[in-house]
Amino acid sequence: MFDQVAERYDLTNDVLSLGQTRLWRRRLVQALDVRPGERVLDLAAGTGSSAEPFADAGAETVACDFSEGMLAVGRRRRPDIEFVHGDATALPFADASFDAVTISFGLRNVVDTEAALAEMHRVTRPGGRLAVMEFSDPSCAAFRTVYLEYLMRALPSAARRVSSNPEAYVYLAESIRAWPDQDELAVLVAEAGWESVRYRNLTGGIVAIHHARRPAAPHAPDAR
Repeated sequence: MFDQVAERYDLTNDVLSLGQTRLWRRRLVQALDVRPGERVLDLAAGTGSSAEPFADAGAETVACDFSEGMLAVGRRRRPDIEFVHGDATALPFADASFDAVTISFGLRNVVDTEAALAEMHRVTRPGGRLAVMEFSDPSCAAFRTVYLEYLMRALPSAARRVSSNPEAYVYLAESIRAWPDQDELAVLVAEAGWESVRYRNLTGGIVAIHHARRPAAPHAPDAR
């Protein structure tokens, strides 16, 4: 499905989010607080638009996605970023090999959320950071009603005008509606072994960024 929408994926997302995608990604970069020289894994990276800010900040950035079509577009756009084909539930990386791991609008598309969170934990070094940006549950009841109406009616209609595969966006709308809310996702993150789990709502809760850390390695006991 994602291979079929790869060429116009970024344009379609910008249109359907009413231009908010870029703002949300800037907030994610701030949340992860990446520093030059750090190694960052961006999962469900698609064409690499979510990975670009980390690379531009001087991080050694790896963009990983399950869709070869998306990766092919990304490699053409940003040959300076490493694009790797991989399954989020069985990542092709060594233990503790990244300073930070992030996933934007992709966790809900993984077949096993818990397994993906556990894999992210495995490949992050002790003390390393996690940031998950995902569509979530608007905090205002009235706004939630309007938002769900947009998801199920307006979004698929708008996608027909700009997307190469509008049926894919019907699935995306349904997956957003079925996704756990902010507190439920925070529990899943903690259950995967992450600590200091918290989240920040963006645009009234349409999107939330969940932050967490992998627990630091315990100090070796004194040999004396």
